[in-house]
Order: sequence, then structure tokens, then C-alpha cells
Amino acid sequence: MKSSQENHHVMEYKTLIGILCMLLILTAITIGASMIDLGKLNVWIALFIASSKCSLVVLFFMHLKYENRVIKLSFVVTLFCVAILIGFIFWDIAFR
Repeated sequence: MKSSQENHHVMEYKTLIGILCMLLILTAITIGASMIDLGKLNVWIALFIASSKCSLVVLFFMHLKYENRVIKLSFVVTLFCVAILIGFIFWDIAFR
């Protein structure tokens, strides 16, 4: 039987600082993208950037990268359901 110490993982500060820098860069890109008018692409770009930041936070800071397959699968299914709901919202707005 494994003890809780064997499952514990420690990330290096260099990795955490790198993820923090990526989040700050993506935040700056979000601010820059909000100042450019790209028409209907603005929403898709904002969603892509927000999804990228969310993925970094979930994978590294919430340690999903180190979890077993069942938890990863439940997260992917949840994302799929959210994507369907967002798709319904876009579909509803497009045909009004």
C-alpha cells in the first residue's frame, strides 16, 4: 500500500514562475486583443485566450496533470458539456 508521501509531487519554483509568466503574458494579450476590433472574431479570440489560461491553472496549479485517468476524463467530459452549452448560446444569438 502506498503512503501519502509517495503520491505527493513537488513542482520546482522555476516551473511555477514559468507558468506565472505565461499567465501574465496571456493576460497582456487579452488586454491587447480587447483593444482591437476584429468583429465576430473578438469573442472567439477571447474564449481561446481564456481557455488557455484556464488550462494552465488547472493542469499545474490544481495538479490535474498528475491525477489519474478517471479524474482527467471527468474534467474532459465537463469541458465538452460546457462547450455544447456555449455552442447553444452562440447558435441562439446567431438566429435571432
